[in-house]
Amino acid sequence: MTSQARRMRIAAALAIGTAVFAPACRKKVAAPPPLVNLKVGHLPVTGHAKFFVAAEEKFFQQEGLNVQLSEFTNSADGLAALRAGQLDLGAFGTTAPLVHIAKGADLRIIGGVMGEDVSIITTKEKATEIKSVADLKGKKVATVRLATGDAVLRGALARAGLDWRKDLEIFEVKNPPAVIESVKSGQVEAGVVWGPHDLRAEEQGLVVVVRSKDLQPGHPCCRLTINHKDLDSRGDVWQHFIRAILKAELFSKTNQDATIRDIVKYVKVDPALARKAFYSPYLDQSSDPNLAAIQEFWKVMKASNFVESSADITPFVDGKAYLAALESLEKEAPQETYWKTLHSVYTSRN
Repeated sequence: MTSQARRMRIAAALAIGTAVFAPACRKKVAAPPPLVNLKVGHLPVTGHAKFFVAAEEKFFQQEGLNVQLSEFTNSADGLAALRAGQLDLGAFGTTAPLVHIAKGADLRIIGGVMGEDVSIITTKEKATEIKSVADLKGKKVATVRLATGDAVLRGALARAGLDWRKDLEIFEVKNPPAVIESVKSGQVEAGVVWGPHDLRAEEQGLVVVVRSKDLQPGHPCCRLTINHKDLDSRGDVWQHFIRAILKAELFSKTNQDATIRDIVKYVKVDPALARKAFYSPYLDQSSDPNLAAIQEFWKVMKASNFVESSADITPFVDGKAYLAALESLEKEAPQETYWKTLHSVYTSRN
C-alpha cells in the first residue's frame, strides 16, 4: 500500500469517528445560574475591608453574587438610601439603624462589619486640658451625624454627669475629614473620628486623647442592615452574602499584603497607613450580629436621651442568616478551627 493510500484510509476512519461521536460532542452543557445582583452601601473606611476583599478575591462571585458596592460619606445618607429602596443592604454605624428604628422604621440587623475604632481628637495645645470626656464640659465638639461615635460620645457624657444638650456644644458635620478640619481651624476644641481618620489626624498634628474602647468596651459599630420585607424572601441571598464576608474575614487574617492591596483600591490611603489602621488593636473586625452589644448600645442611647422609645430592640436583630452561613462553612471545612471559634462567640453574644 502506498503512503498516499494509507493517508486516505486514516482520513476516512477519522471522518467516520467524527460522525459517530459528533452528537455527543454537540450535547449542550448547562450554563451556570446567573449571578444575583445586590446593591450594597458602605463607608470609605479601612474597617469595611471585608467588602473590598470579598469583591477582589472573588468570594462574592463564588457565592453566586454580583455585588455593586456604593460608597457613602456618612451613615445618615446611607440609611436614607436603604429605606428608599436604592440599596439592598447597608453597612452603616449602629447609631443610624437604631435611630431609624426608634422612629418606626421596619429594619433588621443581620450581621456586623466592625466594632469600636472610634477616637476623640484635639490639638496638642488642648490635649493638656482635655484628657477625658468630663473635660469636654463647656467645649465645642464636632461629630458626624448618626455615626456610632456620636452615640458613644453622648452616652459617655451622660455617665460623666454631663448633659450633651446643655453642658457643651455638639456640631454635626458631614464626614470625618470635616471633623479634622474643624479641630485644626479652632472652630471646635475636639472632634470624634474613626479609622483611618484617627491616623490621618495624627499625621496632621492632632492628638488622640480618648478611645471608644475605653468609653464603651466592645461596642458595635457598622451593622449589616436590610429592610424587614426582604428578610425571609431573600434569606438564601443573605446567607451567601455573609458566607462571602466571612471568607474575607478569614482571608484577611493570614493574607495581610493582599488585604492591603484590596483596601487601597477602594480607600484613598497610603498602604502603610491602611495596614496600621486595619490591623489596629482598637478595631474589632467581627461579622457577628452581636445582639448583646446592640442591646447595651440601645440602653446607652436611651439613657443619654439620644432616642426616645419604649421598644425592645431584640426583635430587630436577626442572626438566622449569619448562623446558617457559619454552620455551612463549618460543614464544608470541619478542620478549620476559625469557624468553630466564631460559632462559640456567636453563642455567647446572641
